[in-house]
Amino acid sequence: MKIWQYDITCEEMNLRGNNTMSDFLKIEFIEIGDNYLMAKMPVNERTKQPIGIMHGGASCVLAETVGSTAANYCVNRDAHYCVGLDINTNHVRSIKEGFVIAKATPYHLGRLTQVWGIEISNAENQLISINRLTMAVLSK
Repeated sequence: MKIWQYDITCEEMNLRGNNTMSDFLKIEFIEIGDNYLMAKMPVNERTKQPIGIMHGGASCVLAETVGSTAANYCVNRDAHYCVGLDINTNHVRSIKEGFVIAKATPYHLGRLTQVWGIEISNAENQLISINRLTMAVLSK
């Protein structure tokens, strides 16, 4: 089932993030499916904590970026917009270098709220974190 209200491209989503935190962290949208959205982020000096592994907050930023972007393409943007209400992250594996890939899929696309699951994995498809993002659907 296709969930998008608009024809969308990764290029459009990447341009939408110019001059934002996602641009600073080099988050890049890489794939759009009928019911999911994927983005990647490098693990580097901008996303690491002092002990040399990816900062847990960077996982949250990636998860909220991909989930929030997806949510806003599932509503009529002339009448509504979506903002983060709650995020929960479980860190299951650390990563020191390379990049991570986030895949957001919806659990619930309601009139007033949306709930998204975002799995973040490394290049070897090993799970780094599991995230649940609740979005509020607001009227313009």
